[in-house]
Order: sequence, then C-alpha cells, then structure tokens
Amino acid sequence: MPDWSSRLEELAAGAAVPGAVLGIWADGEQSITPYGVLNRATGVEVTAGSLFQVGSITKTWTATLIAQLVAEGKLSLDDAVVKVLPEAPVDGRITVRHLLTHQSGIDGDLFTDTGRGDDCIERYVALLGDAEQLFEPGTAYSYCNAGFVLLGRLIEVLDNRSWDESLHARLIEPLGLTQTTTLPEQAILHRNALGHTADGVPVKTWNLPRSIGAAGLITQSAADLLTFAELHLDGYAEMRDPQVAVPGAAGGFEAVGQAWRLYDWSGRKLFGHDGTTVGQLAFLRIDPEARLAVCLLTNSANAPALFDQLVSEVFTHYVGAAVPLPPEPIEGVSAGETHVGVYERASVRMEVVRRDDRLVLTSQATGDRLAFAEEPVVEYDLYPTTPADGNHFVTRSAPDQPWTTVTFTPTYLFNSGRVTPRSVPTDRT
Repeated sequence: MPDWSSRLEELAAGAAVPGAVLGIWADGEQSITPYGVLNRATGVEVTAGSLFQVGSITKTWTATLIAQLVAEGKLSLDDAVVKVLPEAPVDGRITVRHLLTHQSGIDGDLFTDTGRGDDCIERYVALLGDAEQLFEPGTAYSYCNAGFVLLGRLIEVLDNRSWDESLHARLIEPLGLTQTTTLPEQAILHRNALGHTADGVPVKTWNLPRSIGAAGLITQSAADLLTFAELHLDGYAEMRDPQVAVPGAAGGFEAVGQAWRLYDWSGRKLFGHDGTTVGQLAFLRIDPEARLAVCLLTNSANAPALFDQLVSEVFTHYVGAAVPLPPEPIEGVSAGETHVGVYERASVRMEVVRRDDRLVLTSQATGDRLAFAEEPVVEYDLYPTTPADGNHFVTRSAPDQPWTTVTFTPTYLFNSGRVTPRSVPTDRT
C-alpha cells in the first residue's frame, strides 16, 4: 500500500496548497489522510475530522433529494417547473430534468444575497425574472447555479420545510452524519478550513450567501462525503444515466447525468463532481465497478494540479487508470481577429483582445460576485489547440496548473462549462 500521507505532503507542498484531506473508500475500507494547516493566519492544523466547503458537490445532494421525491411519486423529471412553482418567473418550458442537467438556458451565476431567513431561497427565485435566457430550454448545456436553487425551492414546497431541514431529515440524519453542515452557526462548532488565494493569502470571505445553499453550501468532513458516495454505490443508479453530452471538456468529463458528471478514464466509467467556493476546492470521483470512491478537500486555489497528480496515483494503484491528460497548445495555428470582442453573462464580463501573436482574455467579476471575488480581474493568455480550426484554445491560471479549454462560436465563448454570449465587438489590440 502506498504511503498516501507522504505523497499528500510532498505534492501539496509542491503545489503550494496550505491544507488538504485525502479520503479513500475502497470496497468497505476507509482511510482519511490530513495535511497542513486550515488557515495560514492561525496555523491551526488540519485533522481527519476537519470540515471543508465542498461547494458544488452540494448539487449532487440536492439532486438526491429530488430523486427521493420522484420515487415517492411527488414529482416527475419531465414536469415543468411552473407546475410546482407557478409563481416562478422562468420560461414555462423548463423542466426538472433541464435543471438537473444544466440545460435550462437560465443565465445561472447569480449570487444575490436575499438574507439569512428560511425564506431566502423563495426570495431568490422571485428575482429570476431579471435573469437572461441564454438559449432555448433543452438545446444546449451551460452550468447553472440558479437552476439548483430552483430545485431547492421545489424541494421546500413539496416537503413543506426549508431545503436545509429537508437535507437533514432525508440524508444527513439517516446516514448518521455528524460532520456535515449548511449554516455557519453549525460549522463553527467544528474545526473548519478557510480558503486561500493562489498566492497563499487567506481569503476575507468564508462562505457564500445562504440563498444559493442548494447549489453549493455544504461544509463537511471527508468521512461524511465518502459515506454519501457509498450511498450512491449502493443505490440511485438512475442518477448516473447519461442525459447530455459535454464535448471538449477536460479531465475525461464526457456527459452529465442527474447532477453527476460522468467521466471516462482509460475506458473506466466514473462519476463525480467538483466544488469551488472562495479559495476552497473539493473533488469527488467514484468508480462503481471497482467500488472505489476518492475525495480531495482543499483550502487553496492551487488545488487542480494537486488533484491531477495525487488522485491519478490513487486510481492508478487501485484500478490502473489516471486523470486523462488535458489538451495542450499546438503550433502553426493563427489566432486571428475573429474572436476579439466582449462577452458577458451574469457576474462576469470577458474581453478578448489581440496582443502580438496571441489572444488574451480578461475576465472581470461583476454584480453580486464582487462581494466575494478575491481577484476581481484575471487575465489569461489563449493558445490554439486541437481541433486546429482557430476556434479551440487552452489556457491556465499558472505554469504549474492544468490546461483548461476555451471554445468560440460566432455568438458566444464556452469555458468553465458555461455559455457566455458575445455582446460588443471591439477594435482594441
């Protein structure tokens, strides 16, 4: 058995990740390996029971609640959202399935803080009339946080209690979880991580608004997350039936089920999800055939490089498969003027300009996202990649981080799983 503690220590230090926990569940045997500090400002050590924010992994928990309601006959995946929520100001053609698979077309990165009361999700949904409809429901894929808040509201109405209360009653308590929370007053009773920027600076904001809880507000230990993974090894198989293909994504990500991302690693079919909050990144991958679940919880924006290396080693040891290599830059493809312009969606404004022989993308946080954007403006160089048609590019946040893809069409750019419409052409160079 490899010494995962030594490997985690070595690789996390090399990636400048202050603190992390590696969790492995292998056919009934669980191991939890902590490393580093929860907060560089305090020096408090990470322990096996430390809590980290798992961000959008929360979406798979919300989707599990929806699956329970469907099994109880209270809901159908093809029900229109407005059938249950007639007051919701959204396109009447959007179904529950569209929300679960990010095909609603709602411009979904809305982080409006609607307060701390139990009505915060209801109040958030009431504001969705101001959200843009990026495409016709069911015609494309674009990652949508707002869609999972809508699902949270469906759960509240059908369960007659808050999303947090349903989560506790339906999953946290039945699974016997004692280190899973959704609210800061619960989390403060435990040993908690704080996020850090890529430069290793502790962030100023600990968590996101309660209103987006159903999309990304669970904070928990690695052991509790692995218990949830075990639940999905033994049930809810329908949630990982492919619903929509996601072409061109990195890391073997090839399709979406009901919230779960579906991966192909050298022919092995995995499912899982990632999560990002303010300086905290979490990863979960599950191989149902091998009955293997691996999670990595971190408090650093530098975590992708650590994940690729460490989790590749874990999966190689157990099943002989690793994280697929991302696409890389290629030579001999001209980066012309076609894609120069401004691209905008909720919470972000992107501008593509040409500098010398390269396109440069500047991403600026806008709106409610400014309240927790530690780096409100970030600049990326774009490099042509395959297919060599002048529309496909890769970029990365730092030389030691993995490449990610950016794809252009005549009307939008696609990156981070999101459609960002083109708004204003520009002649700037």
